[in-house]
Amino acid sequence: MGMEPRVTEPQLKSVDFRRSREAAWRELDDLVQRVNKDGLTALSPDELLRLPALYRATLSALSVARTISLDQNVLRYLESLAMRAYFCVYGAHEGIFNGLWRFFANDFPAAVRAAKWPLFLSVAIIFLGWFVGHTLTITNTDWFYSFVSESLAGSRAPTSTTADLKAGLYDNSDTVAEQLNLFASFLFTHNAQIGMLCFALGFAFGVPTAILLFTNGLMLGAFSALYASRDLSIDFWAWLLIHGTTEILAIVLCGGAGFVIASALIFPTRKSRTTNLAERGREASRIVIGAVGLFFVAALLEGFGRQLITDTNLRYLIGGGMLLCWVLYLSWSGKRGSDDAS
Repeated sequence: MGMEPRVTEPQLKSVDFRRSREAAWRELDDLVQRVNKDGLTALSPDELLRLPALYRATLSALSVARTISLDQNVLRYLESLAMRAYFCVYGAHEGIFNGLWRFFANDFPAAVRAAKWPLFLSVAIIFLGWFVGHTLTITNTDWFYSFVSESLAGSRAPTSTTADLKAGLYDNSDTVAEQLNLFASFLFTHNAQIGMLCFALGFAFGVPTAILLFTNGLMLGAFSALYASRDLSIDFWAWLLIHGTTEILAIVLCGGAGFVIASALIFPTRKSRTTNLAERGREASRIVIGAVGLFFVAALLEGFGRQLITDTNLRYLIGGGMLLCWVLYLSWSGKRGSDDAS
């Protein structure tokens, strides 16, 4: 009976070396293949963070492999893997316009779809605030002053005549236009601040976020009740919705992002709160960044469209058309690529 071949110490080191690192090599190989096929968008945020770490570990392994008796086929595989991974990690980065296109075409709408329940909660709280504000103010106009600050109300208050309230919705005189521009600027700043606060205060378990959304709904309800009491509801909603469908949606998105943060703290699932917060925080930040884009569009509609367009039917058409466009965009844009990748 022949003697078994003797296994040398370098060979033992080679076997142990390969066994302890092979899983990481295969993982890197899989990531590189996916990037080469579909680009960096094929990777999840966690995989994007892991890619450079795996690349550096493979470079370190390659350096060690050259000093031991590692199989030449494996050595060549590592060299090839390291070279392919290099181009994925340090290859030409996409330009700013490509990055913006990818964000708004894929990342932003995908993040919104993933947060449908926090967004539903945001909508429900605003609607509840509107219902309470409208109901209380329509029964007693004194409630208007409880929900709307004097600086925001301006000349639109229960003491205003019906003619003045209606004139403010349609007149294009220099004085009225200047007042409306100031009011529009105030609304944009106010609503943008509300939106940012709704997101930031999600870290307080979402309670301040809910309060802000509710008070914003109260204010909207007080205004709608004031105009309804003068039989100007159709005119008021046409005046508001030409930009409001976009602006209110942006506030809803910011509120939903705040609730995403809150849910990560309240319901950490099997992961730690820190890990869960990091993952959900990236999702929420995408929603907020996209909402800033909606605030910008709303500002354009508010500053130009609402002042230049005084036809009631056309105002409704533009407001409704914008809402339909946003719903279709957020529901379907990038759905095949982004949702499948996730």
